[in-house]
Amino acid sequence: MLQDTVRRNWSALVGPGVSRHAQPGALKLGVLEVTVDNSPWLHELTLRASELLASLQARYGRAITSLRFSLGPAANPSNPTPSRPRRADRGSALGPADAHVVESMISAVNDPELAASLRRVLTKDTLARQAHQNGRAPADRRPSERGNS
Repeated sequence: MLQDTVRRNWSALVGPGVSRHAQPGALKLGVLEVTVDNSPWLHELTLRASELLASLQARYGRAITSLRFSLGPAANPSNPTPSRPRRADRGSALGPADAHVVESMISAVNDPELAASLRRVLTKDTLARQAHQNGRAPADRRPSERGNS
């Protein structure tokens, strides 16, 4: 029960900055496992472990004796991190014939995520080849990004 209470009150105990990057996990024999979403925050929280432990002990007494930090996904279900919006397609639609070729190339792939990745790569490759044949830069390469050669 204490483990669930700590999870519910985590943000109030450690602050919103920490709670965006770290979430409490299991509480075993007084050791609270905390999952942290990236290495810099893992380092930061390791340095601040005594401060965080003091805050937890002030609230819950000696039921929590130490903290163990580990790297992993620390998504907060009550405050999910918004996903980055995808870039808009800048007029990079394939013609029907090219789209058919791409689809036929990936038709044997059963994994939907892999098929989507292959579709993106093949589409970009086809568009880049067309742009090269027409003597212009691909749509996702701006003139300022071209090398001065």
